[in-house]
Amino acid sequence: MYTPVISIAVAFVLALVAPAHAGAPTDALKGHVDQVVKILSDPSLRDRPEVRRAKVRKIAEDIFDYPDTARRALGPHWNARTPEQRQEFVKLFSEILDRSYRSKIELYQGERVQYVGETIDGSEATVKTMIVTKAGTEVPVDYRLHRKDGRWLVYDVIIEGMSLVANYRTQFNKIVQTEGYESLVLRLRAKETAEPAASPGRSRTDR
Repeated sequence: MYTPVISIAVAFVLALVAPAHAGAPTDALKGHVDQVVKILSDPSLRDRPEVRRAKVRKIAEDIFDYPDTARRALGPHWNARTPEQRQEFVKLFSEILDRSYRSKIELYQGERVQYVGETIDGSEATVKTMIVTKAGTEVPVDYRLHRKDGRWLVYDVIIEGMSLVANYRTQFNKIVQTEGYESLVLRLRAKETAEPAASPGRSRTDR
């Protein structure tokens, strides 16, 4: 069975790719999804995971709007942060995303991506896709992009109806409201040495 964990893993990898140039959102997304799939399918990189991860990371840095995604994930607590706090939060949050997809790309097993629709509303766009497993299971994945400095940048991914940003925002909001912002930062810092698959809302002592 194609488990939610694997579906999120594959979709998350593909969510971090798109072109560094302007153009139709679907065309932009497809071009770089194809690049990532090519990297993941390259037999010469199979025994060189660090090289493969670095190549995927380079594509991610060109397209994923880390600052905006971090702002959305922190939600109402973003406005109260100083410029220094915001800078640190973006860094910590981007590292969470990096470790997450870095640990998950090894799960890629040749899934296919179908592009099934696109909507554009000014500078915002949604590209609807379907991940098709070898067993024929279909997993809907929507990409939310916005146009910034002449480029289409990904800022959220909806996997089987679940928003990546909303999921993090719920966890972060709960921690800030019950323990304070500094507690959230301490947890994020601790994740630098925790296992990549751990939820940002839980520490080792929570288990």
